Amino acid sequence: MEPQPTTTPHGPVDPVATEAIETVFRLESPRVIAGVARLVRDVGIAEELAQDALVAALEQWPRDGVPDNPGAWLMTTARRRAVDLIRRRENYARKLAEIGRDLPTAAPPAEAADPDDIDDDLLRLVFTACHPVLSAEARIALTLRLLGGLTTTEIARAFLVPEPTVAQRIVRAKRTLARKNVAFEVPYGPDRAARLGSVLEVIYLIFNEGYAATAGDDWLRPGLCEDALRLARVLAALMPKEPEVHGLAALLEFQASRTAARTGPDGAPVLLKDQNRRRWNRMLIARGITALDRATASGTGSPGPYALQAAIAASHALAHSYEETDWQRIATLYALLAARAPSPVVELNRAVAVSMAEGPAPALALVDALAAEPALRDYHLLPSVRGDLLLRLGRTAEARTEFERAASLVHNARERDLLTRRAKECD
Repeated sequence: MEPQPTTTPHGPVDPVATEAIETVFRLESPRVIAGVARLVRDVGIAEELAQDALVAALEQWPRDGVPDNPGAWLMTTARRRAVDLIRRRENYARKLAEIGRDLPTAAPPAEAADPDDIDDDLLRLVFTACHPVLSAEARIALTLRLLGGLTTTEIARAFLVPEPTVAQRIVRAKRTLARKNVAFEVPYGPDRAARLGSVLEVIYLIFNEGYAATAGDDWLRPGLCEDALRLARVLAALMPKEPEVHGLAALLEFQASRTAARTGPDGAPVLLKDQNRRRWNRMLIARGITALDRATASGTGSPGPYALQAAIAASHALAHSYEETDWQRIATLYALLAARAPSPVVELNRAVAVSMAEGPAPALALVDALAAEPALRDYHLLPSVRGDLLLRLGRTAEARTEFERAASLVHNARERDLLTRRAKECD
């Protein structure tokens, strides 16, 4: 059945044209919102004005034709509406002043549009959406909405969360930013270092949820990986002198390069040692190497956590086979990472590398030392790794118990099937 045209005050709109306009808007909306937010100093209002510009485009472009520079058209339209809003506020304030009353807050002055400031505005939007005053869940939802161009429905579907929950997170995040009077700016000095960590963490968490979904029927959600990778690339272009920004970009490029080989035809997970490396994306690996070189060149001290993780991923990407991987180097890099950013999960990963470099026995001792860690009490990969080590040591009954425990802890159906199958193979 043919899709029916959308109706506007000027008549029906071709659904194909509507889809094309919405695609343009998704690509351009982060810059439009960022440019308008600099005027109104409120990301919620800025998003509403950007949506107004989209409505105007849906009404005018099918009739008058798509402009040569659709992004500039959307920006100009949204900024004009922002200026109108500011003028209405100023007129209201002036009328109140005439009768001896003051507004509780003064309206920001209107600023002339400067195309050269767009990237700076986008950087401000990144730091605002990822402000530590918001919860991690709110930061992720707001970032995907404002910078990823995703709808509330798409975010809810990606994270398997009810749509009203996501909508509430976004609304509350905007209100919190306004209530806390969070400045629409890029911080500097110590504040910038602290805030940058929050920005990188949000992008990292978005990618990880796409790379190994915590719940649901699919192990991979490539769309989330693509969104996070795009955000990392944008951030690297906006902050070329920040080594950890390039480190994160490199890490995501390397990880994304394996996507095609990480699942079989039926969607089941394929472990690293069983992956067909000819299916790894060499272009993404090359991009990862370039980003890692930039991280090294722009850094003045020891590499940061993301650069170290990228170096580990590079060791995997450059190895011709699982057996030829430089496991000793990876174990050393994990030791450096543990010193730089101590974490039980990092120690667990180091144990895996040690098992390949030195054998399963010394690695099992490292894993057993982590058994009492509160952070790993319900972490399914702890018994999964322990089961693998026990299996390699010939202790099959114990290995089966560990794989069964891992399967009971995991919430992703595909990963649970994998662990259940590994438990059965112990027989």
